[in-house]
Amino acid sequence: MLSIRNIVKQYAGHTALSDVSLEVESGKIFGLLGPNGAGKTSLIRIINQITAPDSGEVIFNGERLNQSHIEQIGYLPEERGLYKKMEIGEQMIYLARLKGLSRDEARRRLKFWFEKLGMETWWKMKIEELSKGMQQKAQFVATVLHEPKLIILDEPFSGFDPVNAEIIKEEILELNRQGATILFSTHRMETVEELCDSIALIHKSHKILDGKVKNIRNSYRNETYLIEYSGPRVDFDESQPFTVDSEKSEEEGTYIVRIKLKEGFNSNNVLQYLIPRVRVNMLQEVIPSMNEIFIEKVNLIP
Repeated sequence: MLSIRNIVKQYAGHTALSDVSLEVESGKIFGLLGPNGAGKTSLIRIINQITAPDSGEVIFNGERLNQSHIEQIGYLPEERGLYKKMEIGEQMIYLARLKGLSRDEARRRLKFWFEKLGMETWWKMKIEELSKGMQQKAQFVATVLHEPKLIILDEPFSGFDPVNAEIIKEEILELNRQGATILFSTHRMETVEELCDSIALIHKSHKILDGKVKNIRNSYRNETYLIEYSGPRVDFDESQPFTVDSEKSEEEGTYIVRIKLKEGFNSNNVLQYLIPRVRVNMLQEVIPSMNEIFIEKVNLIP
């Protein structure tokens, strides 16, 4: 769907993007991650043709990105862009017509979305009369009304309470199931693990990590396990096949231990050591979360 090739972008001597390349597969959900100022918004603006790269290119569905692709892209910016004093219904129709829809088709689709998201009474309201979360919901409808093939969401859950955040998350998943490719930028790492097939991490203008979420997490496995056991407290010493990172008493007679395997040992060796001594209730590998990986990668770069 989207191929970003060797993009460079500078502003008055500041490098926003330095030779950034990444691939967004058609029909997938792709997370664009990075700290504030990393270059994410600069890349999103280039994809939306708001600005142009100094060098490099963007390929959209096999073609070099051009003005004809604008109607196939929906963009929800982090800084919301609806007109505060314009009636919501007419504003939505106006924006839909800019994307190539007729007035009648825009009205039909708008009625569907307003009913779906409980916005039936909003038609004559103005954006300035809405709460931040309600404004965000209206902006989301404006983003997807023309049924774009590529939906770009910059911090889509900002301003939402947990209930409405869950509603929008389900709508994103449904749009993806219907064939839309989703590219979204977020700081919410738990959302990345819930939604994304693949990610790219940008830091200080450079791409420092990319790939499928599952593969990235597996690549950071470090032979760490959680054990829950019941019985007498075990006095661990140098003879066991692991080192103990932490230990706590969950309740009387039940303990939770975080361990790291010694070189050459595996989880079976742990069980062989523990079973003669205590009852093992749980042995679970600890795979680093995307949040932990994010922090580690960012902190490695000065």
